[in-house]
Amino acid sequence: MSLSTRLSTRLSALAASVALVAAVTGPVAAAATATSAAALPAAPGPTVNLVTNPGFELPAPNLSDWGSIPGWSCTGGPAEAAVTTTAPHGGTSALTVTPANADSTGECAQTVAVQPDTTYTASAWVRGNFVYLGATGTGRDVAPAWTETTGGGWQQLTTRFTTGPNAHSIRLYVHGWYQQGPFSVDDVHVDGPAPTPAVPAGSVPTTDKVVFFTVDDGWQRTPEAEKFIAEHHLPITAFPLPMPAGTDPGFFQRATAVPGSSVQDHSVSHSDLSKLTPEQQQIEICDARDALTRLFGTAPVVFRPPYFAWNADTLQAAANCGIRTVLTADADFSWGASNIWHPGTLQPGADLAR
Repeated sequence: MSLSTRLSTRLSALAASVALVAAVTGPVAAAATATSAAALPAAPGPTVNLVTNPGFELPAPNLSDWGSIPGWSCTGGPAEAAVTTTAPHGGTSALTVTPANADSTGECAQTVAVQPDTTYTASAWVRGNFVYLGATGTGRDVAPAWTETTGGGWQQLTTRFTTGPNAHSIRLYVHGWYQQGPFSVDDVHVDGPAPTPAVPAGSVPTTDKVVFFTVDDGWQRTPEAEKFIAEHHLPITAFPLPMPAGTDPGFFQRATAVPGSSVQDHSVSHSDLSKLTPEQQQIEICDARDALTRLFGTAPVVFRPPYFAWNADTLQAAANCGIRTVLTADADFSWGASNIWHPGTLQPGADLAR
């Protein structure tokens, strides 16, 4: 059967049966692009602050969790942690945490992408009694920095750590102590080399006469799509937004049950990232990563930019979130379109958006 005939057949079958699943692409797409990115040498970049929303200045994206602190996950949620504008250390805002009960320390944390065998300096300005700053997952034990009291003013906590040979991310945290009242945090840093930017890809290097179909978002989910995937043992890579994924996580767990399947990153709000600042792009990618990790247990390493729109800032923001590959497409067949974004016919390994 010719490639064009097989393509027509597969397009018809998938359009009828899989068009409403969150995302469909061959396992080779994610695996090959991730492998090509992992094969690149990790050259240390300039020293930068790797923390997402370090000054608590940025608003939550549309479709984010209600009451969320962009970039941060707080144990008590909006009942304990809130962004305030009262006497911040810098800028216009700071984070104030009021533990809800005697059993809470009011911890807020985020995942920060790091490089193995590399030294980083973590710091934060804090206000309150018994406030702690530390990192876990470094690969080597490191004691937190803490203060008994800041005397009502701001005090900087600082700690340094060197990651182990297998560390690619750490969990940065700040918290108070039991029954010690509210505390505030501002201007948080993890200073170290910038990760190598993620690798952009619109196709998979292969000589096999195959193409890969991708359907994003996840707002519409059908039992017919789920049945088709299961009956045909299709390994798929899903790119759902956090809100529909959180609304029906069981669907995505079942849809990605075939070995070789996975759930990957598609941003929080489906915004055109090329129109956002680097800091806003990092929130979109990192917050989606965190939400999907909580839901499905595995951190994404591939990012599909909404509308296939990206720039150099997207590649760096994705890398700062632990993403290795920014996957676009070679062609778009959605909503009746028929666009191929390169000269000639479809080539083996092309990624087709549907």
